[in-house]
This record gives sequence, C-alpha cells and structure tokens, in this order.
Amino acid sequence: MASQDKAPQRVVTIYTESNPNPNSMKFVANFMLVEEGKSYDFPDRKSAEQAPLAFNLFENFSFVERVFYMNNFITVTKNDLVDWDDARLLVSNYIKYHLEQNEPLLEQDRAEAAAPASGEEGEIVGKIKDVLDEYIKPAVEMDGGAITFDSYKDGVVKVLLQGSCSGCPSSTITLKAGIESLLKRAIPEIRSVEATDV
Repeated sequence: MASQDKAPQRVVTIYTESNPNPNSMKFVANFMLVEEGKSYDFPDRKSAEQAPLAFNLFENFSFVERVFYMNNFITVTKNDLVDWDDARLLVSNYIKYHLEQNEPLLEQDRAEAAAPASGEEGEIVGKIKDVLDEYIKPAVEMDGGAITFDSYKDGVVKVLLQGSCSGCPSSTITLKAGIESLLKRAIPEIRSVEATDV
C-alpha cells in the first residue's frame, strides 16, 4: 500500500522552442517556475550549487554549458559537441521528471538589490527601465533570454544579457542595431549601449 504522506505527482508538459542562438534551447513548462520578473542565470556548475535542477543538468549532461530560469521556461545552452536533435529529448525528459517530483528549482531565493540613482540620472534610469520593460524584454524573453539594466553613466547604458542571449552570435547585432537604436530614439541623452560580462 502506498504511503498517504507522499505528495501527488504534478502534471507537467514541456515543449521546446528554438531561438536565434543555435546552441540554446528554450524548455517551456505549463506553469510558472519562478516569480514573474525574476530570473536566475547559471553560467557554470559552481554557480548552480543552490539550484538543484541546474546543478543536476550540469552533472548529468557534459554538453550543458549554461542554464537560465525565468517565468515558465528554462533555457539550456550546450556546447558544440552534441546536436539538439540528439540532446533535446534527453534534457526535456530530465526537466519534466524533476518538475513532476515537485523538486525545488532553487534552495533559497537569491535577491540582488541595486542602489537607486538620484537626480537627473535617476530620471534617465527610470526611462531606460521603462523602455526595456515595455518594448525590449518581451521580445528577448520570447527567444529564451533576458535583458536586465545594469548601470547608466555619462550617456552609456550597460545591460546584462542572460539565457539564450548570452553567447548568441546575433546578440551584438541585436544590441547595437535594435536595443541601442530604440533607446537612443526614446532617450536622446544615451550615446551607446553595452553588454556587461557575467
């Protein structure tokens, strides 16, 4: 007879989406995985020590190079030693099993706080964040990535590219031709937009 204390297995469906980064794959679940607006990027196994699923993906699949959580998806970036045609089902089934067992994605919630800017720079920062939130983030998230405001100083905006955007061959073009162009049109004080290293 089965124990009545065991939580029922969660019904999980996972589908995959390709994105502009050929080494990344977006694994989308049928429910929210992390709180909306939060994201967690694990560029290596050591950074994933407090994130059981990400850590286990690094441990069990030698081709995994990066894991990123956001909203209802997990973006996995692989190396060139394996093709997604061979790896997609393995990774998808592993993620599905982890979620079905109600295993945690994070051991603890990691919060990063940034000091708010003040004065004219504070107003510009507010405008930058508004443009990022309204026009840029939704498009980037659809491709399995994330863009986060990092800093603004002397006309230079620095952003953090995560998930499928990190290491994507087209991210530099997107950053300069798309994001920088849009921000310059919306906020004349901006001279350039740069990506910060993780």
